[in-house]
Amino acid sequence: MPEYRAQPGWRPLSREFRIGKAFEGQHRKRQVDVAKQLFAAMGIAREDTEARQDWVLRGFRQFDAPVCVIITYDRELADSDDTAFDCGAVTTALVNAAWSRGLGAVINSQGIMQSPVVREHAGIADDQVIMKAVALGWPDDAFPANAVVSERKSVAEAARFIGFDEI
Repeated sequence: MPEYRAQPGWRPLSREFRIGKAFEGQHRKRQVDVAKQLFAAMGIAREDTEARQDWVLRGFRQFDAPVCVIITYDRELADSDDTAFDCGAVTTALVNAAWSRGLGAVINSQGIMQSPVVREHAGIADDQVIMKAVALGWPDDAFPANAVVSERKSVAEAARFIGFDEI
């Protein structure tokens, strides 16, 4: 699990859905690069710890969106790799449906880093494992961070199509 520096009043992470170790190599570089892009767009200097902390807290507040959907799955399915795939498919369908209606959606892990708190406030049964959060609301196109586009592998780098003449 990634290490987070303790801040006054912060609790240690308490997530139910497992995550891997901290990113390394190219994945860590991508993570840092998108953070730099976001901070630059927002005019937050590296040495401005108060503004950086406020940005992190904004994520915990689900970006001040009016709705947060918590994605869960039945605890009996916890040992199946299909469960994560199925939750991803449901989450993708939710985001696509929101976008088709002009809503914005942010799939995130910050909203569930304190799973016991989320469970209590949302009334989530103990037989459900809390996996992801999706912030939903009307997008603010003028908000500088919303213009940031993170770098991704191209389709050609990420997928191989066999038996197709053209893509």
